[in-house]
Amino acid sequence: MTKQRAKMNRTITLTDSEREILRQQLLRMPIDPGIDLLNRIICADLFEAVHCIPRESVDLLFVDPPYNLNKKFHNNSFTKMELDQYTQWMDSWFKLLLPTLKPKASVYVCGDWRSSPAIYEVLSSYLYVHNRITWEREKGRGSSKNWKNASEDIWFATVSRDYYYNVEAVKLKRRVIAPYRDADGQPKDWDESKEGNFRLTYPSNLWTDLTVPFWSMPENTDHPTQKPEKLLAKIILASSRPQDVVFDPFLGSGTTAVVAKKLGRNFYGIELEEEYCCLAAKRLLMAEQDPSIQGYSDGVFWERNTFREQR
Repeated sequence: MTKQRAKMNRTITLTDSEREILRQQLLRMPIDPGIDLLNRIICADLFEAVHCIPRESVDLLFVDPPYNLNKKFHNNSFTKMELDQYTQWMDSWFKLLLPTLKPKASVYVCGDWRSSPAIYEVLSSYLYVHNRITWEREKGRGSSKNWKNASEDIWFATVSRDYYYNVEAVKLKRRVIAPYRDADGQPKDWDESKEGNFRLTYPSNLWTDLTVPFWSMPENTDHPTQKPEKLLAKIILASSRPQDVVFDPFLGSGTTAVVAKKLGRNFYGIELEEEYCCLAAKRLLMAEQDPSIQGYSDGVFWERNTFREQR
């Protein structure tokens, strides 16, 4: 039964005719060894499809696995486990990804407070762990007996101690609250414009400028754990160069692939659920017409509630 949506709802959906066309673009197992997987979506189980990804071909690995929660993903579900079981499950597929990484590759893995201990244990067994980013989700149900859960984690690791990181590409443009001036009356470490006073600041491991996709955003889909395009843009710009290869083994509705395309990178993507694969394929087509990323313009990331100034 088709879901009834409000008139202003901009959620990306699929018609039956679109599904029929888009599913033909997907790669499925078994894959002919002669097929180029670059910038293609593989609709298959990770444990099978990962062996098709060329060895040492990935510059940036972004992983957004099911968190250790009971969660339904269209026709598939994930069931919460004991922490040690979740750690073993994560290790079982994460070690299969390692041969795809280049010697100087970077790795980012998403999680929440429940799954972060497992993520750290697995990452630190194979890689150099550098940081844990915490980002504010804004959303989250309140609780009368606990603190509202409104944040998630992203762990940053690398294959070696020699890796690429472009801090200049991910600075945040923020309003200046206290606009200090030098002895000549000129702005001190900030810019003055008709839109207001702003300063470019170094990025930290606390991200408060993101918005979880919702019904009025043109990037929104019905995927239950979709990450913001702005989040992926930060990671891709910081840890990859143009034409580098970004790999997402839990592609979902395609945010990693879409942002990689918008920013001039290549991608590999694996996703089990066909509906999400088709959504990802549709979004890739849409990106050809609209390469914009909400919250990122003029080569900088803007803090929340500055859309008017960006224009």
